[in-house]
Amino acid sequence: MTKSKEKLKVLVVDDEPSILMPLEFLMRKNGYQVFIARNGTEAIDSVNKELPNVVVLDIMMPDVDGYEVCRHIRTKDGMNDAKVIFLSAKTKEADIKKGYEVGADLYIPKPFSTRFLMDKIKELSES
Repeated sequence: MTKSKEKLKVLVVDDEPSILMPLEFLMRKNGYQVFIARNGTEAIDSVNKELPNVVVLDIMMPDVDGYEVCRHIRTKDGMNDAKVIFLSAKTKEADIKKGYEVGADLYIPKPFSTRFLMDKIKELSES
């Protein structure tokens, strides 16, 4: 899924502004078209409207959790090639296993390295 001619669309979903804002800035700086959502409901709306190529997704959010958002992405027409990266403070083996079961391509525990995340987005978007 190489997007050489058009910008890669990345949706960043997190209810923490301290994570959302720096990631949005970093993604734009790296040439991605960025959309942000502050909760699961906004994330589902954005997925439906924008059909992002990559979704960086928190799990624990006040309304719809990240697992449910991922399930929505996996059943949405036009989202078959989308990559989902969970970025979560939930680090128990059961949480990580559930993340992959609902369709994640990658599960990165918080705290995380932004360089590692950017490398993984690049890798996944080129695969």
